[in-house]
Amino acid sequence: MHGRAGAGTTERAGGAMRRLGGWAVWRLGAACVILLTAKPPNRLTAQDTSHIIFPGDTMHRGVRPMGAFWRSFLLPGWGQAVTGRPVTGSAFVAWEGITAMMTLKAQQEANYLKEIHSTSLKLKRQEVQDWLVLWIFNHLFSGAEAYVSGHLRDFPPDLKMRALPNGRGISISIPLR
Repeated sequence: MHGRAGAGTTERAGGAMRRLGGWAVWRLGAACVILLTAKPPNRLTAQDTSHIIFPGDTMHRGVRPMGAFWRSFLLPGWGQAVTGRPVTGSAFVAWEGITAMMTLKAQQEANYLKEIHSTSLKLKRQEVQDWLVLWIFNHLFSGAEAYVSGHLRDFPPDLKMRALPNGRGISISIPLR
């Protein structure tokens, strides 16, 4: 410090820093792409048909799709129960109860607001209409869902998943008729 007249150059630990040029970045990117797309060869297990078992007649007898639609349209959840979907049916029944009770509650509140000549009667009538629309929509949607469930009733329930060799993925086998 005594022998020099000014500040010296600063040095960082590890030496001088270099920037990567365009060619080095391209080579690094190409190496990453190659490493990410490389995979070990697998046998073609999807083409092995020796383990497929074709079931007998899987057609279920019972309600037809339009029958399920009308049942669920009249009483939401009934068509789902007939097509073997009790949890879905109970969800439609629960929503039916909620919308019915909220429609009746909002109507009672609207009647009270009408008696006392309240200025918020218009908003309460809108709320009654909103709950009524949800109530009607539940009937329509329940019927449509039961109709689709009636069509999918003969879909094979025995879909299976198994691990591929070396545990590197999954395979889903769908038996075809």
